[in-house]
Amino acid sequence: MSATLGTLLQQVRPDWSIQVYERLNEVAAESSDPWNNAGTGHAALCELNYTPERSDGTIDTSKALVINEQFHVSRQFWASLVEKQVLPEPKAFINPIAHMSYVRGDGDVDFLRRRYTALVREPLFADLQLSEDPAQFAQWVPLMMNGRDTAAPMAMTRSDDGTDVNFGAVTRALIAGLERRGAGVHVNHDVSGLDRQPDGRWSVEVKNRKTGDREKLTARFVFIGAGGRVVQLLQQSGIPEGKGYGGFPVSGQFLRCTNPDIIALHHAKVYGKSQVNAPPMAMPHLDTRRIDGDLGLLFGPYAGFSPKFLKRGSFLDLLRSVKPDNLLTMLTVAKNEFPLTKYLVQQIFQSHAARIDTLRDFVPMAEAKDWELIHAGQRVQTMKRTAKRRGELVFGTEVVAAADGSIAALMGASPGASTAVSIMLNVLERCFPKEYAGWKPQLQELIPSLGVRLNDNPALLHEIQASTNRVLQLKGRNG
Repeated sequence: MSATLGTLLQQVRPDWSIQVYERLNEVAAESSDPWNNAGTGHAALCELNYTPERSDGTIDTSKALVINEQFHVSRQFWASLVEKQVLPEPKAFINPIAHMSYVRGDGDVDFLRRRYTALVREPLFADLQLSEDPAQFAQWVPLMMNGRDTAAPMAMTRSDDGTDVNFGAVTRALIAGLERRGAGVHVNHDVSGLDRQPDGRWSVEVKNRKTGDREKLTARFVFIGAGGRVVQLLQQSGIPEGKGYGGFPVSGQFLRCTNPDIIALHHAKVYGKSQVNAPPMAMPHLDTRRIDGDLGLLFGPYAGFSPKFLKRGSFLDLLRSVKPDNLLTMLTVAKNEFPLTKYLVQQIFQSHAARIDTLRDFVPMAEAKDWELIHAGQRVQTMKRTAKRRGELVFGTEVVAAADGSIAALMGASPGASTAVSIMLNVLERCFPKEYAGWKPQLQELIPSLGVRLNDNPALLHEIQASTNRVLQLKGRNG
């Protein structure tokens, strides 16, 4: 998020001074690291929680359409930066791969049929395929069909417009581009203080984690894109818009395949339905990854709990985040979300054998010796007060900005990095309202569809798909 916002600002105002502070010794080593996330390139092509079922049995496609539109914005931005040589050769960070949904049982098969019918009429999802034929499944995902009992009802959808994205590579390239064009990039630095000055600017205290030295900077605008640590930095800012926010950390774990022969049998990202009481980011998926040229295969996620807000954070993070203004919010969520707490406790005490049993729903012949458990990035689930409730969980991403636009923070997890460009454009519009109109021509050069709904303009959609597929070297429907 920070790398994207910095790049956008540098494109429209190259004369502005930009400083980036990272607490680790390298950028993109937390949530953006490719083994700390699924790298799906979330486009709602396969994630079933983006198409919930209404009480009357119809399928709500609104969120899926928004997310797919947003991912097209990201793709256009990346393609423009490839042409500007800010981003590297595309295969270093984005590769085509089928996105699939998978369900079993009469009820879920019926749901997938209705989801397919609702989506395929939309231009953004026109290439979606539905099958209930085991012979077709064997061609699409042979690893999942090896040893499977095909007597029970089963269905899959498939889109060949899907991608696998190495967000670590994207982030590192964006930060390197910022630095080449004059931005200061400081690793091993902690932001330890945020104070608003009488003139509206911000005094930012920064500590060098290696030397212990501290310095104070003055900034007209501050963006807090620090992953799980956003909660604490937002609290330090003291802005009224940040009052009442809390965070509940959820750690992620995956099974990673160690057998190259098995990895070679699967080439798709296949998403199933979440377990009861599981958070949305816990959708089970069997996921092909391409990282630094090597193929990998993971399954999960398995949820866990850690009081840390970052994978390399402190065990005191959660405790330190509890303040008088968010205590009631957090207690209300704890009371109302007891089933989620119970689910997390069950996940924590799950054995390796139990995790392999869960994997066998996707890979019937899975053997424990071929899979290792890895710990992915921390996710901090946002909690806030609302007009209706004293406290509730907020799923998705949330931008919190001061009324004067001098500071903004990004909270939440999914769909996260895939929609970073749209979210950061929103930050620009909210925080720089006077300048934004003048920036639009430059932004439109980077993102030709800016301000236009592609789903309502099929001709432009096909044109954009063809051009971005060509630049990004993808073999999609239109390019």
